[in-house]
Amino acid sequence: MKEQVARNIHNYRKAQKMTQEELAQAVGISYQAVSKWENAQSLPDIALLPQLARALNTGIDRLLGYAAFDAPVTLYEKEYLDSAYYWGTEPNSACYEILKRMPPVRRLSVLDIGCGEGKDAVFLARNGYDVTAFDIADAGLEKAKRLADKVGVEIELFKADVQDYRLDRPFDILFSSGVLHYVRADLREELFGNYRRFTSPGGLHVLNVFVDKPFIAPPPENEANAHAWHSGELLALYRDWRIEDSSEVIFDCMSSCVPHQHAMSKLIARKPAPAAQSSST
Repeated sequence: MKEQVARNIHNYRKAQKMTQEELAQAVGISYQAVSKWENAQSLPDIALLPQLARALNTGIDRLLGYAAFDAPVTLYEKEYLDSAYYWGTEPNSACYEILKRMPPVRRLSVLDIGCGEGKDAVFLARNGYDVTAFDIADAGLEKAKRLADKVGVEIELFKADVQDYRLDRPFDILFSSGVLHYVRADLREELFGNYRRFTSPGGLHVLNVFVDKPFIAPPPENEANAHAWHSGELLALYRDWRIEDSSEVIFDCMSSCVPHQHAMSKLIARKPAPAAQSSST
């Protein structure tokens, strides 16, 4: 827990453009105490949490990594309340790339980052993978559970914010589609470092991100917490991995019932296995 709280204090402080000294002054403690928090050497006293959360413009639950989500963080929370599946139940084409490039000939663990209503997680579980999936939308998670029950598969589902959640155990495959634009630019290097670190050698990342293009109008949803990527930005985070596929596409979309276009970068990258040690004679 110390590591999670340390990351959150650091990230929220940076988001507020505060120094450690400024945060210490706002809370009435020494800057050395803030430094210890951010280095996971100690935890804030429980009596300080309300004041600390106010100074960082967040809530106590978010600060501790257990987000309360009192207000909808994604507009799809409302859409997912409908009995129909907003994105349908057919899997994303990238799921077939996972099957092709890393078939489950042995037990393979998959993490679906931002699983929505669960169509991709259910498809992968149905095809023999051990699937863990999270999303921020309660309604989406409930529908993912219903879909898994209907198909007869088990998925480990939990609620988390993609900006706050960090891996603490390894996975063989990380998958995410249409979600990573919710990650602020200043968090990406650290977050993806965590993703890479907790991937098994030889493991696969199958990801996509929306990218800004001057000739494509902003999407009609106009979400305040959406942060588009730039061309090549995702690829640059995997410079020391084997790039199996990297492409950029423009496609038509009807989300929000308004015709529009998106530009998207797609990436399939494999973590190199450790180099074999040459035997000396």
